[in-house]
Amino acid sequence: MNTITIEGQLRTAFGKSATRQLRSEEKVPAVIYGGAKEINFSAPATAFKSIVYTPDFMLADVSVDGTTYRCVLKDIQFDKVSDKLIHVDFLELVENKKVTVILPLKFTGIPAGVKAGGKLVTKMKSIKVKTFPRYLLENIEMDLTNLELNENIRVQDVKAENMEVLNSPRIPIASVTLTRLLKQEEATAEKVAPTAVVAAPTPAAATVKAAPAAKHTSKK
Repeated sequence: MNTITIEGQLRTAFGKSATRQLRSEEKVPAVIYGGAKEINFSAPATAFKSIVYTPDFMLADVSVDGTTYRCVLKDIQFDKVSDKLIHVDFLELVENKKVTVILPLKFTGIPAGVKAGGKLVTKMKSIKVKTFPRYLLENIEMDLTNLELNENIRVQDVKAENMEVLNSPRIPIASVTLTRLLKQEEATAEKVAPTAVVAAPTPAAATVKAAPAAKHTSKK
């Protein structure tokens, strides 16, 4: 499991002026919760880059006042104007206490539908799970080898041992769709295919109506 180390300083002053002072020193206020007590600390903005600016899932060993806390990132806040990082929330991992996290999905294998000329479309890159800290993984692998043209893999198909998947089971994760070229080839094949000959219905037999017999007029 990828883990970063963050060296922090315990915060003793709070309020707007104390926060402004921290930010003027290029430091970011942060908090650790979920354990025996809440820890408020600060650290240089550069210390958070590895865990904030990445799509990967990782753990953080946060050292504050001589004590190290194993954590996961829970929330980050950015300034609406400058887009600078202004606050970080960590959740302390407690061995026998389940944690809810978002884990990246790692797709493996070449889908059968792609080999047939289709295009792979990924609709989800991560899923939300609930598990004990000892079962946490960097990512969850999904084998797409058997994914055919016009088929989907859904959340319900995710195999995550010792984890409870919290996303709705019917949500599509990935699919293989027809490419424009395949659609054109199918349309061409339909035009070239011979048209079935339908036999004309046999006309009904004509009804012949006998002409009326001529009247014989006798002379007196």
